[in-house]
Amino acid sequence: MIRVLAQYVKDLSFENPGLFASQQSGAAPEIELGIDVRVEPGPPAEKIFAVELKLSARAKRQDAVVFIVELVYAGVVQLQDAKPEDAEPMLLIECPRLLFPFARRIIADVTREGGHPPLMIDPIDFVGLYRQQRLRAEAEAQAKA
Repeated sequence: MIRVLAQYVKDLSFENPGLFASQQSGAAPEIELGIDVRVEPGPPAEKIFAVELKLSARAKRQDAVVFIVELVYAGVVQLQDAKPEDAEPMLLIECPRLLFPFARRIIADVTREGGHPPLMIDPIDFVGLYRQQRLRAEAEAQAKA
């Protein structure tokens, strides 16, 4: 069982260098999206962790940057009755899945307040991201051996 003890905006940045240029052109900008999940352990006896979901988006029209938004949204969670082998998937899949709707809303609000249509990030496949991270880690471990 995952118990969310707190959730908060850890870091938020919004740059809006291309608002005027974006209003001159009717074409939708290209969006580059970045996603990262990090986990920091807390007191081991209490099984408390800080899970950070980092979302970044860069909107470009041709070579001009329209806007850049970066958000680190964090949650402090406690894993109750979790087996050690289940802790990693819970922290890297289920916890970001719980945090994502809140982070998505913040990004949509910030881009809307910046004068753009709200950026509605599509749902994220955290299982797929976890699998990619595991494959990368295994490949790095084999390369070192």
